[in-house]
Amino acid sequence: MMGGDTIAALATAGGTGAVALIRVSGPDAAAVVSAACGSSPEWPDRKAVLRTIRDAEGGVIDQVLVTFFHGPRSYTGEPVAEVATHGGRFVTSQVLRRLLDCGARSAGPGEFTERAFFNGKLDLTQAEAVMDLISAQSHLALRAAHEQLEGRLGQRTEGLREELIGVVAQLEAWIDFPEEDIDPATGEALLARMASVTEGIRSLLSTADQGRVLREGLRTVICGLPNAGKSSLLNALLGEDRAIVSDAAGTTRDTIEEMLVVEGIPLRVVDTAGLRVAEGEIEEEGIRRTRKEAGRADLLIVVADASLSPDDALPGDLPDAPRTIRVLNKVDLGIHPQWNDVEDLQVSCVDGAGLGELRGRIRELAEFGEADWGEHSVAINARHRDRLKRAEEALDRAADSLRAQADPEIVALDLRESLDLLGEIAGRVDTEEILGSIFSQFCIGK
Repeated sequence: MMGGDTIAALATAGGTGAVALIRVSGPDAAAVVSAACGSSPEWPDRKAVLRTIRDAEGGVIDQVLVTFFHGPRSYTGEPVAEVATHGGRFVTSQVLRRLLDCGARSAGPGEFTERAFFNGKLDLTQAEAVMDLISAQSHLALRAAHEQLEGRLGQRTEGLREELIGVVAQLEAWIDFPEEDIDPATGEALLARMASVTEGIRSLLSTADQGRVLREGLRTVICGLPNAGKSSLLNALLGEDRAIVSDAAGTTRDTIEEMLVVEGIPLRVVDTAGLRVAEGEIEEEGIRRTRKEAGRADLLIVVADASLSPDDALPGDLPDAPRTIRVLNKVDLGIHPQWNDVEDLQVSCVDGAGLGELRGRIRELAEFGEADWGEHSVAINARHRDRLKRAEEALDRAADSLRAQADPEIVALDLRESLDLLGEIAGRVDTEEILGSIFSQFCIGK
């Protein structure tokens, strides 16, 4: 159990609402809340009770509902009190101030979840999943966060780590008896076990792109010539007038970025300036930014005016993107005959024709969705990817050394490095620097 002081913070978003929740955690949680109530009542476990928070002179601040969770059966593993107040800014701040005056201190970002980690309530991957759950912007992101919060990623990395511990133990048996060489059959068995761990690592690494998309959105850039209807397409996908639409070419001078969810896939959509020979420094800068955004895109949506010929409707040079969709817009105004044999998507932002097909194509190119999430019960983040990649490289070095019949101690050195890197994912080894980075990203009160 983690000892020390008692912390308090607002656990709900700031602002005005019907109810706000203040969380108190630490060895003196009961004493702090009792002092704020001006009495020493009994606190039944997991049962909401009506109490009155009073100021130092005994005046009423607010009537609240207090739910007490006795440790270790609480979120942090410590005694925890959750104080539900009326949701006004001032009354909430006064209740919190009173709790602080009674002996608690203000919690830092992520400190409640950090205490849960140190007290063994969560591993590090589950702690990160708490933030993913709060930040989720789609059903898939929510599902992935829940899977990780249940410990799936920690279980998989711990399983690989345990398998590798067996390899290290077997190898170190030879280190203890240096007069005996590793016989070929045993060497092959060790290599097979190492290959199994490597395969497991690569399986997790394969989810990195999906994890990035779920957390950050598929970076989708809409580009094309001026007046192709790029801003209209953005507005149609959003279902609101976010971008200015005009018949005047060059209306969009800067990039506009919005988040939306299409077929369960979060998209970070960027509307860009039309690609043409710039007329002035401002438009030139807008076009430069368009090309930069297109170069960074996961998905490029190239919009063309269907009423023009392909030569007149498409920009001459576009950077490659991992995924590209070409959209013929303005089909309600008629289609140029040269498009007759082209199988591009045909849409109209005026009457909505083809927008359903466009959403379906986006889902197909994103390569995953609700129906085919399947075995991808975890989606690793950038930190996980770094540790897994380095663990894989250390394993590869160990395997190469073993095949070359190098000194077993050299092989064991790389295996231990891989072991430590796998342990860092769930926080099984010294992770002080990692913890500082992770929990600094949390909101206060979580």
